Parts: sequence; C-alpha cells; structure tokens
Amino acid sequence: MAVTIKSQHEIELMRESCKILAEVHAKLGEMIEPGISTWDIDAMGEKLIRSYGCVPNFLNYNGYPASICVSINDEVVHGIPSKERILMEGDIVSLDAGLIYKGYHSDAARTYPVGEVSQEAKQLIEVTRQSFFEGIKHARAGAHLHDISNAIDAYCSKFGYGVVRDLVGHGIGTSLHEDPQIPNFRQWRKGIRLQPGMTLAIEPMITLGTYKVGWLDDDWTVVTMDGSPAAHYENTILITEGEQEILTLLPGGEGKDEAIG
Repeated sequence: MAVTIKSQHEIELMRESCKILAEVHAKLGEMIEPGISTWDIDAMGEKLIRSYGCVPNFLNYNGYPASICVSINDEVVHGIPSKERILMEGDIVSLDAGLIYKGYHSDAARTYPVGEVSQEAKQLIEVTRQSFFEGIKHARAGAHLHDISNAIDAYCSKFGYGVVRDLVGHGIGTSLHEDPQIPNFRQWRKGIRLQPGMTLAIEPMITLGTYKVGWLDDDWTVVTMDGSPAAHYENTILITEGEQEILTLLPGGEGKDEAIG
C-alpha cells in the first residue's frame, strides 16, 4: 500500500485547496431550502469552485456528469443533479464536493435538513456528523488507521444505525482517491500506523436502517436497500505530530448544519 506523506509545501497547498472547499460548502449550505432543484445546487457549486480559479474534481471523474453530488433521503451518495429533482420540505440532502487547487485535491460532504424535518432525521444528521469527530479522536501519529473505523462504528451502533460497508473513506492528495482505504465499520485488524504528513478523507455514511446499499440504473446513485434515509459527513484531515488538523472546516465551523440538534 503506497500511502503518500506530504511535504510542508504540499501541506500548504492542501490547506489552501481545503479552505476554498470549506468556503464553497458554506455558501452552498445557505442555498438549501424547499423549491430549489439539485441542478441549481450543482450549477452554483461549479460556479463557486471556478470563481476561485479551481477545477471541480468530481466533474467527469470516471464519467460522473456533475460537479456536486446531491443525494436526497434514501440516496446515500453520488446522486446526479437534475432540473426535475426539487427539494421538498422535510427532505434531508447530502452535498459531496471537491476541487483541485494547483494540482492538489480536497473533498468534503455535509448533510442538511430541508425546512422542518422529523426529529429522527435531525438525530441521524447529528449522529453522522458526531461520528466523524468520534473517529478522528484516534487520528494521531502512532495510532492505527482502524482505530478511526472502530470508533465511528461503535458510536453509530449505540443508536442502532446502519454503517455503510460498500463505500469507504480514502487518502487524498495529488489524486482524489489515494491509499489507504478507510472503512467506517468495525475492523479486526489494526490497519497501518498513522504518520505525520498523511492526508485522509474521513467520511461516515450512516443509515436509519441497515448497512445494505444498492446502485440505481445510472450506475452512480447509491441508495439504501430498505429505503431508509441516509446521511453523509466528510472532511479532509492532516495527521500531525500532535492533534489532527481538519483542513475542510472554517474557523467558525461549517455554517448552517452547526445549528442542527
């Protein structure tokens, strides 16, 4: 497994790439309301990314036709934006986005309530978000990769939620997906030892039902097999000599979804 260790110069480029993405996410979060289309979100996302002189890294990635993955309710990830797909009161919507700045990738995801949502939907969003923070308590030099996986699984399992197994987090740098793969579910091996300079995209994908998922006929959109809603939360982080650094979070937090609870 070839896990890249970034130099100080590379880390600075990653920081800037991720800071820009955090700003894009904050602005997209402000858009979320009943009546807008998923195409509107994607169009604004691409416009924002390019306004910073960056390139959307999802667009045409293995043929994906958009810049922002917009997934509603039982869609876990990789929903394809459409002018016909309109956000409705009570939906939950996940936005997964990334960009390239001077050759370096960033990747982050947020799940938002659309208007007033059920208490169980609010809790799913918050638990998914918090599971990320539970996981990265173990993202420090000298710890093992799967300490992160096991902490995410243990936290979500307390709520009886499904932790998706067919999709995982990943390393990131000059490529969107680098080694290592980072599961969100319980692992029986320790995994690699974490080292300063590793950059990782940690992304719990959690469902209100079981962990089982399937793919729609578009070969992109991943949905829960039981039709239960799903949430997704992701940040790109840096392993340091001390506490990990969350690269895709703005100093004041991520904005709109901070208020959920």
